[in-house]
Amino acid sequence: MLEATKQSAQMSVFERYLTIWVFLCIIAGITLGQFLPSVFQAIGAMEIANVNLPVGLLIWIMIIPMLIKVDFSALSEVRKHAKGIGVTLFVNWLVKPFSMAFLAWLFIRLLFAPYLPAEQIDSYIAGLILLAAAPCTAMVFVWSKLTHGDPLFTLSQVALNDSIMVVAFAPLVAFLLGISAIIVPWATLITSAILYIVIPVIIAQLLRKSLLAKGPAALDTAMAKISPWSISALLATLVLLFAFQGKAIIEQPLVIALLAVPILIQVLFNSGLAYWLNRALGEKHNIAGPSALIGASNFFELAVAAAISLFGFHSGSALATVVGVLIEVPVMLLIVKVVNRSKPWYEKNSS
Repeated sequence: MLEATKQSAQMSVFERYLTIWVFLCIIAGITLGQFLPSVFQAIGAMEIANVNLPVGLLIWIMIIPMLIKVDFSALSEVRKHAKGIGVTLFVNWLVKPFSMAFLAWLFIRLLFAPYLPAEQIDSYIAGLILLAAAPCTAMVFVWSKLTHGDPLFTLSQVALNDSIMVVAFAPLVAFLLGISAIIVPWATLITSAILYIVIPVIIAQLLRKSLLAKGPAALDTAMAKISPWSISALLATLVLLFAFQGKAIIEQPLVIALLAVPILIQVLFNSGLAYWLNRALGEKHNIAGPSALIGASNFFELAVAAAISLFGFHSGSALATVVGVLIEVPVMLLIVKVVNRSKPWYEKNSS
C-alpha cells in the first residue's frame, strides 16, 4: 500500500506545469474553434441522452487512472488519525461547498455582475459550486509528499472522501444550486454522478484488484504507463471546451480573471482554516499539512465532466470549472511552501 502511495506521489512534468499546458490549450482551442467550426459542431452533436460521447470517453480516461490509486482498505486507518480526519471532513463537506456558494453569490451575482454576460451569471455560479462540491482524489498525494505528510493519513482520507462522494455529491450539488435559485433536473444530476463517479469507481477498483493479484509491482508498472493518459485526456477536453468557448472569451477576456477571484479566495481560506484547526486540536504537522491541502483542493476533473453534462460545452459553468484547472497547481504549490516554512511556528509550544 505504501509503495503504491509513493508511486502516486511523483509529480510529472505535465502536473508541475499544468497551468502552462492549460494556457496552451486555451490558445489551441480558440484558434481551432475559429478555423474549424464545423468539426467542433460535429463533435458537439455526438450525444446520447444529453451525454456527449467523445467527452464522456475522455472523462473516463481522465478519472479512472486516478481512482485506481485509491485503496479503500485504508479506511481501517481512519480511527488512527481521528482529529485530522475530522478537520478535513469538516472543511471538505461542511465549509468548502457552502463558502464557495457564498463567494459565488457575492462576487458573480453582486460585485462582478456588471462586467459579466447577464445570461451566464447562473451558469458561472453553478460551475463554481460544482468545482467545490467534491474534494480532490489524485493530486493530493503529490501535495502530501511535498509537505512530508503522513502517507497513511493521506490514503485513508482520500478513501473516505471518495466513499462519501459516491453518495453525497449529487444531493449536495442539488441543494447548493437550489439555494442559489438554479434549478437542475434531478435525473440529469444523478445520471452525471453515476456516469462520472459510481461507474468509474467500480471499474477502477476492479482493475486495481486485478493488477494487485499479480503483485504490487504490476500495479506500479501499470500506473506508470496509464497515468499520462489522465493528463492527456484532460488537455484534450480543455481544447474542446475552449474551441466552443472561444468566441465568448475573445469578446470578454476579463471573464476568466473575474472567475478566478472567488476560486482563489476559497482555496486560501479553506487551507488556512484546516491548518489552524489542526494546530488548535494538537495534531502533528505531518497530518496538518496534507489535511490543509486536501481541505482546499478540488476534484476539477469531475467538475468539468458534470458541468458539460448539466449545462453543455458552451456554458459559463464549463468555463468556470476550467478556470479552476488553470489556477489549481500554482496556488496549491504556494500553500505547500507556506505549510513547510511555517512548521517552526506550528510546532512552537506544542505538547
